[in-house]
Amino acid sequence: MEINQQSQSAIESAIKKAIKPFIQGSAQPTVTDIHIQPNFNTGELYIFDDEDNELACAAVREWSNCDIDDYYEEAEKTLRSILNKLNEDNAFNNITILKPYSFVLVDEEKETISDLLLVDDDTLFIDDELLKGLNEELDSFLKDLLEK
Repeated sequence: MEINQQSQSAIESAIKKAIKPFIQGSAQPTVTDIHIQPNFNTGELYIFDDEDNELACAAVREWSNCDIDDYYEEAEKTLRSILNKLNEDNAFNNITILKPYSFVLVDEEKETISDLLLVDDDTLFIDDELLKGLNEELDSFLKDLLEK
């Protein structure tokens, strides 16, 4: 599912609006994650802090009444791409959120689907290929440890 330039700009503007209160010089916030929640019925994209306070909202016309099966996967690709572009533009350099923090894709029940961007001091993880399979590896390690 491709989204047009207008929708990409709307998402980018919403992310910038969401992080604006956390730009250097502001009071030290206690936020540890920024939650991004697409609504595929209405085409709205909501951005929340940890306490479910809405930070920003955007309309994504292509997501309205979306009828594909893997819409979260498609939204994840789009959001990762936009976050990567913002990172390249240094949009996250002066954020005063306590590190580490993440941009997290969540569903309607606010359950985590994916970490879109993890920021930890000078380390920035855009692609979570390193994290794929981590749960299985940890489960296997714990099982082996408990069996011994």
